[in-house]
Amino acid sequence: MHDRDREFRAYFEARAAVVRRTAFLLCGDWHWAEDLAQTALAKVYQHWGQLDRSGQVDAYVRKVLVRTVIDESRWRRRRPETVVDVVPEVAEAVTGLEEAMDVRHALAALPPKQRAAVVLRYWEDLPVAATAAALGCSEGTVKSQVSKGLGALRRTLAVRRSVLREGS
Repeated sequence: MHDRDREFRAYFEARAAVVRRTAFLLCGDWHWAEDLAQTALAKVYQHWGQLDRSGQVDAYVRKVLVRTVIDESRWRRRRPETVVDVVPEVAEAVTGLEEAMDVRHALAALPPKQRAAVVLRYWEDLPVAATAAALGCSEGTVKSQVSKGLGALRRTLAVRRSVLREGS
């Protein structure tokens, strides 16, 4: 095995789960998140030999992942849905916490760029400049997308809470 392959394998083993979780938060579906993470990491592997691996690999992987999610979400909107006879198993166990599920559903309802901005800023805890670099946009656009995304999340969650209060 070449040094390049060994280095990538070590990176993959250390970070693949984080990339999958971030992909899930960006798309809201564990199966699709697995595909997105795999696609993004395959793209990174293609350029692994040319990457400056002095601490910026995670930022590069996030950028590739976000662009992959946005590109694939455009493609998925144009592709017709496929009906299946059997529902696939859930990829990861659900904890049963209703509030976490409500947040995930609300997050999944956001447009892809707003969702990406919110996830990178608040899940990945990236500063505005790093989020802008990952999304390939200006810092002002990041602030705008985060503001709109958080506003939509608050409205969606407020409606959900009021429905739950009325039902009890």
